Amino acid sequence: MRMHNATNERIKRRYFSYLKEARRQSEASVDAVAAALARFERYSRHRDFRSFHHQQAVAFKQWLVQQRNEATRRPLSKATLYATLSHLKRFFQWLAGQPGYKSRFSYSDADYFNVSEKDARIATTRRSRRIPTVEQVRHVITQMPAGTEIERRNRAVVAFTLLTGARDSAVASAKLKHLDLVNGCFYQDAREVKTKYSKTFITTFFPVGDDFRRIVADWAEYLRREKLWSHDEPLFPKTLTTIGKAQLFEHVQLARQHWANATPIRTIFRQAFEAASLPYYHPHSFRHTLAQMGERLCQTPEQFKAWSQNLGHEGVLTTLFSYGTVPDGRQREIIASLVDRPTG
Repeated sequence: MRMHNATNERIKRRYFSYLKEARRQSEASVDAVAAALARFERYSRHRDFRSFHHQQAVAFKQWLVQQRNEATRRPLSKATLYATLSHLKRFFQWLAGQPGYKSRFSYSDADYFNVSEKDARIATTRRSRRIPTVEQVRHVITQMPAGTEIERRNRAVVAFTLLTGARDSAVASAKLKHLDLVNGCFYQDAREVKTKYSKTFITTFFPVGDDFRRIVADWAEYLRREKLWSHDEPLFPKTLTTIGKAQLFEHVQLARQHWANATPIRTIFRQAFEAASLPYYHPHSFRHTLAQMGERLCQTPEQFKAWSQNLGHEGVLTTLFSYGTVPDGRQREIIASLVDRPTG
């Protein structure tokens, strides 16, 4: 079976560059597009994109419905189908305007990647998210060991993520100088910290408790005073892997380097929640926790605007639409509390 098409690879590289440079999409977003194109090419056996016909799109949709998730072996979800087909639709719409392709098929041919209105509604319906409470996070941290410097780092990573609401990529790339313990701030300088859309902003520690702040402060002081690390070194350094006496790999100390990506942070979270006998909550879920806290604590539009900016959002609608869904239980409480109120 053909596993490669050089012409397709060249035009895909151009499209990925367009998404990153012109559309300002993140690496993760571009990777999702690449995965969708890989699925389509696997189906078409790497046929040249110039031979695309709208009937291919129809047949691909039928084929995709029959595919299964490699991990669970269950049929692909409506959301996965919708996302994959949406990526392909946008790609072929772009392709229809490129030299060498626009004479082969029309812009409207890409519309055949559309799913039914019913499936689109199912795929895009907002559903209740599992979100950890501050008390659950506190329980997790109290269960985390702190006997070694690696264990202390891991505990500080979880505490810092709730304290700042920072994305895991920002946490992985933070330096000691970006932490201001005097003013209680995390300076997310996009020149060095990997923030979304390379946005620079200052996050003041959220009011989640002095215990979280103390864990982070103790960790920073350990690095500065005992390890004698400079301001330009990692706040959360990677683990140094060495070969021990038994000729096996050992993780015994910290390296003066940043993690290459945020995967180790997600591993820390998974292990910590499992050890505390709680469901796994990924680092990004803490941002939802903080958004809901802001809805409860903020009494004025100005306060909520400040809370939203502290999460790195330019507008409060981003906070409300992306993170601010009222949990089902709280929704029932609010409606019930309004029953006996006068309506006139």
